[in-house]
Amino acid sequence: QFSLLTGLGSLGLMIWLTATPHSRETEQKRLGMLAGFALLTGINLGPLLQMCISINPSIIPTAFLGTATIFACFSLSALYARRRSFLYLGGFLLSGLTLMLLSSVVNAFVGSTWLFTANLYLGLMIMCGFVLFDTQLIIEKAESGDKDYIW
Repeated sequence: QFSLLTGLGSLGLMIWLTATPHSRETEQKRLGMLAGFALLTGINLGPLLQMCISINPSIIPTAFLGTATIFACFSLSALYARRRSFLYLGGFLLSGLTLMLLSSVVNAFVGSTWLFTANLYLGLMIMCGFVLFDTQLIIEKAESGDKDYIW
């Protein structure tokens, strides 16, 4: 029950954040929405982290260090690449995300271990691609004068 409320609350805050236009007057309010979203998402992750700690406490630092390393490497790759060289990936990445959603729905009925594993690694590759794409998108937005650091 509680996780449903925090999940809906974080979804509502994210929708509200995207619907609120960027201006000097709304900057603090939008920052509060982002902080609220982060808080509710963190509260939602609490039981999962507790279960991981009960199984093996080294899972969390290992996952954190692995994720931080991958994120740093792909971000640096996007920063040092030619400008706009990864922006073409947007359509492919969203198509891959749609494919993952469909295969997850199919796998809910089929229960294939192979499909689950394929979806897992496809998701890893797609999220690495999104780091490349989004980092270059942030750079291009900043170069064009967009100063919205919240969204």
